[in-house]
Amino acid sequence: MFDKVLMGAAAPKETLSGWDLSNATYNGTPVGYFNVNPQDSSTFGLFFKADGTKMYVAGSSGDAINEYNLTTAWDVSTASYNQSFSVVSQEGSPRDVFFKSDGTKMYIIGSSWDTVFEYNLSTAWDVSTASYNQSFSVALQETAPQAVFFKSDGTKMYVLGSTSDAVFEYNLTTAWDISTASYNQNFSVSSQEANSTGLSFKSDGTKMFIIGATGDDINEYNLTTAWDVSTASYSQNFSVASQDIYPHGVFFKPDGTKMYVVGVETRFVFQYSLSTAWDISTASYIVPSTDYFRIKAQDTQPQAIFFKPDGTKMYFAGSANDSVYEYNLSTAWDVSTASYNQSFSVASQESIPTGLFFKPDGTKMYVTGLLTDGVNEYNLTTAWDISTASYSQVFSVVTQDTNVRGLSFKGDGTKMFIAGATGDNVYEYSLSTAWDVSTASYDQSFSVASQDIYPHGVFFKPDGTKMYVCGNSGFVNEYNLTTAWDISTASYNQNFSVVKYSHFVTELFFKSNGTKMYIIDYYSGILLSFDL
Repeated sequence: MFDKVLMGAAAPKETLSGWDLSNATYNGTPVGYFNVNPQDSSTFGLFFKADGTKMYVAGSSGDAINEYNLTTAWDVSTASYNQSFSVVSQEGSPRDVFFKSDGTKMYIIGSSWDTVFEYNLSTAWDVSTASYNQSFSVALQETAPQAVFFKSDGTKMYVLGSTSDAVFEYNLTTAWDISTASYNQNFSVSSQEANSTGLSFKSDGTKMFIIGATGDDINEYNLTTAWDVSTASYSQNFSVASQDIYPHGVFFKPDGTKMYVVGVETRFVFQYSLSTAWDISTASYIVPSTDYFRIKAQDTQPQAIFFKPDGTKMYFAGSANDSVYEYNLSTAWDVSTASYNQSFSVASQESIPTGLFFKPDGTKMYVTGLLTDGVNEYNLTTAWDISTASYSQVFSVVTQDTNVRGLSFKGDGTKMFIAGATGDNVYEYSLSTAWDVSTASYDQSFSVASQDIYPHGVFFKPDGTKMYVCGNSGFVNEYNLTTAWDISTASYNQNFSVVKYSHFVTELFFKSNGTKMYIIDYYSGILLSFDL
């Protein structure tokens, strides 16, 4: 990662300084997704401007259409939030959004009123200029509409519903004017999908695509007569379960070489490449080659991360299976080289593990959790081998906080720190016998509420002069301590935004020299590393 070879010149010296969040950068391959959670936590419909420089997402938490700019057309990793337009006066649960080909009309469908709403835009593609025009009810056909799509010339409208799991086709006698719509026919997709959520068509109307939350896949259909759903026949499917287990919206680039999916579980827009246009069997999700590792394969609720001091092993705690998982890294500190090794269940002690820490020599492991609101201590007869772990004892911190999250220790084991989400504090404890939690006693607390109202992870620089806290805010916050390891002397310094990559950071960890930072996104189960 750091020794980049230049043609005809010697490799430059590493200039990373470490421990300074202002220097943090993600240097891996551009991530093939974009986080839309900061704007809405219930993301459903998805649409792109014809040239790929704008993206629109329908969200039901804010009841709005959110508009994003893409600096590189069709590359969601370059997206940035621009503005939003509220549709709450018409629809309290928008499910999808569609635009007229020239961007002067916008259409919303939702499950509150089972209706398509039409808006005029005085400035094309600018949602701030939208004004409500009229509506068209689809309630006689579908009582839970999820998606809306129009033929390219505006003379046909299609509605997908999850009650009937069917696509309903309407004719418009005046193009793009929904007041002239009349119901024509429908096509059932229930044999492929029992919870249909998203709809798209090939540009010429000879293919139809349905996405759903039962199969977590995209189903492709061929139409022998373009735009006539009665002639549709099922062809094949493509799973997106590795990216999102509740996919809702699907969109294709006009030439069929890219596909986009928005999911309710992760609140991400995922980008796929198709080597053969419009053939979903050739779709691939481009996983970054460096600084990236997906840990969700072992546990769908990742909570905490820890590395062996030499970077050749990685551990994480997950609350879906109540276990600690061990990985080997063939290249130290490069998470893209990680391979799963084994797991150790902590369910007998803790059913919702949230924090994880190891003694520097690997002979002790500590796990915090929400069931006990305590620190559970384990002995390892073989250092760093969790299969040799055995439970020893627990220390309760319930008097300080009833939502115990992150865990950290001073390097010599004489101090312990807990991040708690009830009081939004970091709590400090002294241990009269190093590494023995039964000898811990509460000292003091430090509030991080001004920076994060749901702190989850806490980490200290090895000399105790810096503290880092992450949580639900989408930031990693850095604090300076004028007296090492004394949190009463902490003061907020700066933060680093990770909202592009995560909307709930459950843990953070630093390489021993501070030149790499690692974060976990809870919903996607993605572990990312950043250079400092």
